[in-house]
Amino acid sequence: MSRKKKAPNRVDELLDELIGENPQPEDILGESGLLKRLSKRLVERALAGELTHHLQQSSNDQSGDENSNGPRNSRNGYSKKTVQSEQGEMDLSIPRDRCGEFEPVLVPKGQRRIAGLDEKIIALYARGMTTRDIRAQLVELYGANISEALISDVINSVMEEVKDWRSRPLDEVYPIVYLDALYVNIKVNGQVSKRAVYVALAVTVEGNKELLGLWIGAAEREGAKFWLSVLTDLKNRGTQDILIACCDGLKGFPQAIESVYPQTQVQVCIVHLIRNSLRHVPWKESRAVAADLKPIYQAATLEESEAALDAFAHKWDETYPGISQIWIRHWDNVAPLFQYPMAIRKVIYTTNAIESLNRSLRKVIKTKAVFPNEESVYKLMFLAMRNISKRWTRPILNWKAALSHFAILFPTRFNY
Repeated sequence: MSRKKKAPNRVDELLDELIGENPQPEDILGESGLLKRLSKRLVERALAGELTHHLQQSSNDQSGDENSNGPRNSRNGYSKKTVQSEQGEMDLSIPRDRCGEFEPVLVPKGQRRIAGLDEKIIALYARGMTTRDIRAQLVELYGANISEALISDVINSVMEEVKDWRSRPLDEVYPIVYLDALYVNIKVNGQVSKRAVYVALAVTVEGNKELLGLWIGAAEREGAKFWLSVLTDLKNRGTQDILIACCDGLKGFPQAIESVYPQTQVQVCIVHLIRNSLRHVPWKESRAVAADLKPIYQAATLEESEAALDAFAHKWDETYPGISQIWIRHWDNVAPLFQYPMAIRKVIYTTNAIESLNRSLRKVIKTKAVFPNEESVYKLMFLAMRNISKRWTRPILNWKAALSHFAILFPTRFNY
């Protein structure tokens, strides 16, 4: 049985008529191509529709007002305006009204860019491109000849959003928070200074990842004293409890956490320990060393983990004596891992959330050899983070199993 032929769509018929039989790329996408001409006409028709609605509304208002003796508003020709769009420069005829009351919404008075172009500029900046690179890209792709100063203005408009984001209220409780730092070069008083950017990434009650904030330290090295101010900021913004805090082995870090969140269990980040362990291992042996580290943090009990560490030291201490010492030095903050059920432990050491986030952020910031100021760091990292977080659409792996165990282990602090 033959399938019924679908009735032709009127829009498709019109497009076929406009495109013709053998269209060339220039005919569709060129400077005077169909796409640009259609966009221009579409915008102009929409503006005409806006004015029609405005005049109808004005007429209705006058009809309902017995005291109104003024002249009826009406159309009053057009004014010319050149705007930047994703199709390049566009010369528009903007309809006017006789009373000068019409305020277009699609292309507001004083605006020289059609909505969409600003988003393109910000998206390119979020990938680490400079204003010069963005300008070249816009010229190449859209023929939009926008100055670097205007591009900077668009990017700078994000700063208010950054400030709101950095001061937004936070959840009252987070089951897990990862604390880490990245490093960037910033020009300060004419001198290039290497500064730590502090990052706090949480796992919410729903099992979703949430970046709580970014803070730029005053010193080159990551410091427990500055972490104290970061944690205080989290508390001031509404977070009253953190069940487990995962951090690196920075001296004084556990004490800083305890002073703000005395009930929080501090857990040295396993990913950091592995990374530090492999730092001085040649690539050809790194896989074997990493495989022998696994039994330490994947052991079923603390006793089995200690035995695995002894076995590792016996095998590798002669070649790499520093690795076992890293684990022994931080053992007091590794051992608590084994008091948790396997479901929670898997979330802690397999989520690798902070490492994944940092890797994505490093890809962006490495395009900037030196940032001109702190504000530029916040803007770029905020926009990059916003892009990254779009991928965080599902709860982390094994979360459902871990959730019930959190409720059992922390009955008075976790009622979800």
